[in-house]
Amino acid sequence: MYVPSPSCPPPHPSPRTPTIRLPENSCDSHCHVFGPSATFPYAANRTFTPVDAPASQVMALQRRLGLQRGVIVQSSCYGTDHRVLLDALAAGAGRYRGVALINPATTRTEIGRLHAAGVHGFRLHFLPHLGDPPSQEEIRDTVRLVADLGWHAEIHVHDADVARYAELIRWFPVPVVIDHLARLDLARGPDRVAVAALLDLLDTGRVWVKTSGVDRVSVLGPPYADAVAFAARLVNLFPERVLWGTDYPHPNITGPAPDDGLLVDLLADIAPGRDQLRRLLVDNPAEFFGFP
Repeated sequence: MYVPSPSCPPPHPSPRTPTIRLPENSCDSHCHVFGPSATFPYAANRTFTPVDAPASQVMALQRRLGLQRGVIVQSSCYGTDHRVLLDALAAGAGRYRGVALINPATTRTEIGRLHAAGVHGFRLHFLPHLGDPPSQEEIRDTVRLVADLGWHAEIHVHDADVARYAELIRWFPVPVVIDHLARLDLARGPDRVAVAALLDLLDTGRVWVKTSGVDRVSVLGPPYADAVAFAARLVNLFPERVLWGTDYPHPNITGPAPDDGLLVDLLADIAPGRDQLRRLLVDNPAEFFGFP
């Protein structure tokens, strides 16, 4: 019997039905699958325990929101045990891609199995609450394992660390995406070193960003006007290198989980033009994650 961590509240009990109509083949480019824990137990050395959110629940919510595709990101609470991810990808029947947690000890056999199932990337954490960050040697050895597969790297950093790791991010010989608006601290203002570092990285043409997580970075609370404005700025400046996701079921947050229907409706402000919206939800995910 697992007891969820205080930082992992249950999802919103009754998310609203979005008023915005999303384009065909819209993609939730960042979500997680948790459990059922009786079938897919969490790692003994995890740093948090989530609320169960099995694949059937995640996919049902996405259908309600008008999303036909998704990218399931392996959570650190499972470590490198990818059984739950592989099960969800099989249930998705080609409509989903995966992001794995691998390291230099991961075998080529395992990587081949992940790739065949629809995994197209690996995630690197640089947040203390998720464990020690990988060393540069570990990162280089990990990249070598997948460099010939067309995988990308997902970088999970917090605020000032986007500048701290900017040189490393520029080094990657594979495409890179930065998660959750780089988890910028908007309380410190929209124009400073961390923001400049993120914009400089996006300006290279080799780095992308997920405009997910407006609820995480906003200091105003719903409807997250400060974070929405920054996300809209990125969509306007870098329309071909932005992605979006729900982050459902929102692990490791402060306070209650956001209304996912509201998050979808905020896309009307984040990507107000139909061409912008289609790039953000359809064209860019298709290119980056290898959807047809």
